[in-house]
Amino acid sequence: MKIGETRLSLVGAGPGDPELISLKGIKALASADVILYDALANEALLDHAPQTAIRIFVGKTAGLHHRQQKEINRMIVQYARSCGHVVRLKGGDPFVFGRGHEELEYAAAHGIPTSYIPGISSATSVPGLAGVPLTKRGINESFWVVTGTLKDHSTARDLEFAARSSATVVILMGVKKLPDIVRVFKQYRGEKEAICMISNGSKQDEQSITGDLHNIMDLRKTSGLSSPAIIVIGKVVNESRLTELIQRQAVCAQ
Repeated sequence: MKIGETRLSLVGAGPGDPELISLKGIKALASADVILYDALANEALLDHAPQTAIRIFVGKTAGLHHRQQKEINRMIVQYARSCGHVVRLKGGDPFVFGRGHEELEYAAAHGIPTSYIPGISSATSVPGLAGVPLTKRGINESFWVVTGTLKDHSTARDLEFAARSSATVVILMGVKKLPDIVRVFKQYRGEKEAICMISNGSKQDEQSITGDLHNIMDLRKTSGLSSPAIIVIGKVVNESRLTELIQRQAVCAQ
């Protein structure tokens, strides 16, 4: 039996910290009849939904797809027609390497009214929370956000164009391609270019490593840092080291 109005809300859940979601996103969850949520969406956000709401995990992680994308698309339409308001809760921002627009298009093509509620993208927020400003006056003029892996599992071609630039480069889904990434960036920026990797950004179990292109492979192996993780390459990475130094000095001065 239909409970609410037939519609789809595509909601960005933010980078992981359950407090980093928009008020509009919380309001959408509060009126949900069905929630289809991803692996990167913090399950604590489900507490904002009515107790009667159906909660279904449809997460996809590297090498493990609990649900195929075509099946998720069909589920959105089926649940919207049978139950009412479907909230598609996706980590980060659904329009930043999240396939959110594909889901919105599919629903709209089947006559389901849709809305998009942006989320805080991990690409911009996680580096900042780790002390890395993506831009800083006098250091860089722009930043790029690039996927490390294409849908056929090959290395993204845009990485070479990014490496040729002087921009800060943020790489998503690139942990498995780290050797290729390091090789390309060494070619254009040298082995002393700063790089950091951040896993579980904004969460209590966040882990990060900072180094240079010549030693990041060893650091990653020693640390055991796993995916999903964000890779940041560029001179602004050194700013996090400066911040840590200032914080340590402040503690010693107390």
